[in-house]
Amino acid sequence: MREALIIDLDGVLRSWAGQRTAAIERRYGLPAGSLTAVAFAPDRLVPAVTGRTTDAAWRAGVAEELTRRHGARGEDAVREWSAPVGEVDDDVLAVVRAQRTVRTVALLSNATDRLRSDLRALSLVEEFDAVFSSAELGVAKPDPEVFVRVCAALGRAPEQCLFVDDSAEHVAAAAALGLRAHHYRSVAGLSDFLDRWS
Repeated sequence: MREALIIDLDGVLRSWAGQRTAAIERRYGLPAGSLTAVAFAPDRLVPAVTGRTTDAAWRAGVAEELTRRHGARGEDAVREWSAPVGEVDDDVLAVVRAQRTVRTVALLSNATDRLRSDLRALSLVEEFDAVFSSAELGVAKPDPEVFVRVCAALGRAPEQCLFVDDSAEHVAAAAALGLRAHHYRSVAGLSDFLDRWS
């Protein structure tokens, strides 16, 4: 049975280089850093990425909190902030495509229920053999249960899986379960890692 490569989306295959959060904050009268601080506060984000609330409800909550705290146009700011879907790193995508000729390739993302629509918008739907979203699994990285479930769904033992993520915490959690894990920082580093296990 072929090995499986399990790869993260954000920070690896998708970047947010075009996201102008600071400009949005200025435009709508928000303090610098406030949008990110509210949106990614764990008590707000975790329910969204584990499927306990919807993406729409999460974003509505962010808008409401921004307006409550700062008396600003929170709803308009969040609407503009939410519109982009990021940008695909074509170099990483080329690696993914090459890997699919020798390995099963699965996407594993801590994501809201918007993930699949984002993949369609990014033309990535057909680029993986399987897609796993934390919102659908009900548990998010770095919880070990994520890796247990994904390996089982792929029909692979952990030692038959390679894992790539831009979070050192997620990488450590995967490695602790026996996956061969790589902390993504560059395409060259990713290629070297994959070559070592070819």
